[in-house]
Amino acid sequence: MNYLETFNQHRPLLLAIAYRMLGTLTDAEDIVQETFLRWQQTRGETVKSAKSYLSTITTRLCIDHLRSARMQREQYVGPWLPEPILTKQRDDPAFQVELADSLSMAFLVILERLSPIERAVFLLREIFEYDYDEIAQMVDKSPANCRQILRRSRQHIAAQRPRFPVSHQQQEQITEKFLEALHQSNLQDLVALLAKDVTYWSDGGGQVPAALKPLHGAMKVARFLLALRRKLLLKAVFSVIEINGQPGAIAFLDGDIHSVTTFEIVDGYIKSIYSVRNPEKLERFYETDGYR
Repeated sequence: MNYLETFNQHRPLLLAIAYRMLGTLTDAEDIVQETFLRWQQTRGETVKSAKSYLSTITTRLCIDHLRSARMQREQYVGPWLPEPILTKQRDDPAFQVELADSLSMAFLVILERLSPIERAVFLLREIFEYDYDEIAQMVDKSPANCRQILRRSRQHIAAQRPRFPVSHQQQEQITEKFLEALHQSNLQDLVALLAKDVTYWSDGGGQVPAALKPLHGAMKVARFLLALRRKLLLKAVFSVIEINGQPGAIAFLDGDIHSVTTFEIVDGYIKSIYSVRNPEKLERFYETDGYR
């Protein structure tokens, strides 16, 4: 068996699983690398399905990582948001259109509210379509138990996801209108784009200034954004770019990336705004697109 060739065939899938499990591409890549090291130590003739075997290693490593990371995230300064990723330029099939919805920041934030086992079972069944026997092996539960876990997870996620997701074109139009209203400092137009119960999340990780708690309400969020623009972002340049499978905005200030922002849009209004400022989570944008 050619271990490297076999592994590379499944690497995009393993990375897709790990990123959705962990919410950070850096950690996901570390998990996939560890999966490869363990794969090299196996006896190939004892493996019936390389895909299932590799997925099991990756899933278990992710579950262990999430359990150890939970306390760190509880001690995180301010809200913790997943690491945003550029998706338009990716060639990996696991990051393409058919899986784009499961990449959205809003979806990944919902997944954070599940336990590691719930998260694994939901993703493996609903997104990656493994059968219950395979999932049971991966998470060390019985198939019947996995069905119960999935049912609870579905209910939890369905209660928080919009029933009628908007089109990519509508998302892009609303994102551009948002940036235009922000650029013109037009409070009325900005409020008109926001849902009444909109929530603004800002992740600075304690390294850069950011809102330490989520802000709620259209007027409160709009006024905060306009104040932020007046104080810090008058010279900022904004660009619409595909982030986590959906239109988002990247802000440049003095040649550096200030923030990457994505939106959850429901019924034609912006319901959630996710702004990532933590420089550790933005470093990959320089590497990927040559911004630096």
